[in-house]
Amino acid sequence: MQYARLGRSGLEVSRLCLGGMSFGIPERGGHPWTLAEDASSEIIKHALELGVNFFDTANVYSDGTSEQIVGRALAKYARREDVVISAKVGLPTRAGPNSRGLSRKVIFSELSASLERLGTDYIDLYQIHRWDDFTPIEETLGTLNDLIAMGKIRYIGASSMAAWQFSRAISLSTARQWNPFLSMQNHYNLLYREEEREMIPLCTDQLVSVLPWSPLARGLLARPWGEKDARSDGDPYRDTLYTSADRTVVEEVTRVASSCGVPMAQVAFAWLVRRPGVTAPVVGVTELRQLDDAVAALSLELPESALSELDLAYSPHPTAGIEVLPSYHQRGSLLADDRVDQ
Repeated sequence: MQYARLGRSGLEVSRLCLGGMSFGIPERGGHPWTLAEDASSEIIKHALELGVNFFDTANVYSDGTSEQIVGRALAKYARREDVVISAKVGLPTRAGPNSRGLSRKVIFSELSASLERLGTDYIDLYQIHRWDDFTPIEETLGTLNDLIAMGKIRYIGASSMAAWQFSRAISLSTARQWNPFLSMQNHYNLLYREEEREMIPLCTDQLVSVLPWSPLARGLLARPWGEKDARSDGDPYRDTLYTSADRTVVEEVTRVASSCGVPMAQVAFAWLVRRPGVTAPVVGVTELRQLDDAVAALSLELPESALSELDLAYSPHPTAGIEVLPSYHQRGSLLADDRVDQ
């Protein structure tokens, strides 16, 4: 396993982060590929054996049961000081006012619930799960800074948003001498490279680690175009992110994988981990072999000719995956599901 610093901190994380969106009680997972506890724990144990020390989840994944499973598995198979736990706050966890967003009240209550589910007294990396237009960013950042001072969280990160929004938050933190953002967990892969225009240059300039979600484009980069998988009929969000124009890239990945004698997933991962600013893609897996492929990709050197062909195959996309958090006041009482990320 390879390790790297997270942002400008001294925190060392594995170059792959195991994502927890596929873990949980299946009937509360919101998607057909949710793994029950035994299967989830087996994957977490295997990740630890491979040297992964970075684990990501969120309060909304599988109605909170992802956090419970991750917490129990890590307590069983690892020492707390040896692992880095990442969690998120922002998306709605129930219906009603103060059930979502990044207000001081929501952050405090959701953090307490996440700590209880994870079975720990602190979270290493606490991330805001999208931008909240309804709450002043000063309130959000001041609250996160207070929580670091209280020892409940160690570092802070963010997830998909516009570059100008992240720049505003960074500037305010600098001006107030608050703890800085160390990471940006954003939508970035071979099929979606719009983050290279503004967000990733911002992150590299500010020494912010990029932790891409959906490194395999929700499975599209792991198999030939048109081949069915578990997400084909059960992931409507995938259809909002990718189009038929992406076939060219997928076919090129297929060709490169064949010429290199490796699975397609390894090609997609190998390309991503070598992109500027990328520290650790967030890998969501449902089988042990998928985790093995991701680890193997860390040492896979793709020929320059293959990298050039992959670059040429890309088609620009409309901005996708940076939805602003809805407030109860603005949108009513509808619950959002946990369909984003990975």
